[in-house]
Amino acid sequence: MRVISGERKGMPLKAVNGVTTRPTTDKVKESLFNILGPTFQGGTVLDLFAGSGGLGIEALSRGMEHGIFIEKDSKAFQNLKENIAKCRYEECTEIYRNDATRALKLLIKREFQADLIFLDPPYKKHMYYDLVKDIIENNVIRPDGIIVCEHDFQLELPAQVETFVKYREEKYGSTIISFYRLSEKEEVLHG
Repeated sequence: MRVISGERKGMPLKAVNGVTTRPTTDKVKESLFNILGPTFQGGTVLDLFAGSGGLGIEALSRGMEHGIFIEKDSKAFQNLKENIAKCRYEECTEIYRNDATRALKLLIKREFQADLIFLDPPYKKHMYYDLVKDIIENNVIRPDGIIVCEHDFQLELPAQVETFVKYREEKYGSTIISFYRLSEKEEVLHG
C-alpha cells in the first residue's frame, strides 16, 4: 500500500494484517481518485473508518488542506498515527480512536463540515451505511461535497439518500464504490 499521487507520491503506507480491517487496494484507490479528480484545491476530508488512513492521506497528498480520521481498532489506529507522521501531515490532521457513530455525533456538535467523506466500514456492518443519512441531515457534508461509500457487491445502496443522489457506481471484483452528491434539483435551490 502506498500513496498513488500528489506531494507524497510513492510513500509506502503501513497496513494492518488481519480480519478487522481491509485496506483499499492501490488499484481501486487510483481508480477512485481518477473519478473524483486528480487534484483538489484545498478543502477538508473526513475518513470515517480510516483503517491505516490510505484514502484520507491520498486526498491530502492531492491537495486537500485538512483531514479528520476516525478509527476504532487499536492496531489500525496505531498504523494510522504512524502513516500520518511518516507523511508529515500531523499539522493538518486530527485523528480520533472512536466508534464512527459516536465520532459523527461529536462532529455534528462542532458544526463540522467536510468537502469529501469516505465511508468504508467493515463489510458485514451494514448499519453503518445509515450514517450517510445523518451526515446529510446534519450538514456534515458541504452542499458541493461528495460522499464515497466502499461496500461489498452484495449490498445495494439506495439511489438517493435525503437530497443526495448516487451519481456513479463502480465495481472492482467483490468491491463496489458508490459516489453521492447533491441532486441537481437541490443544487438549483442551494446555488
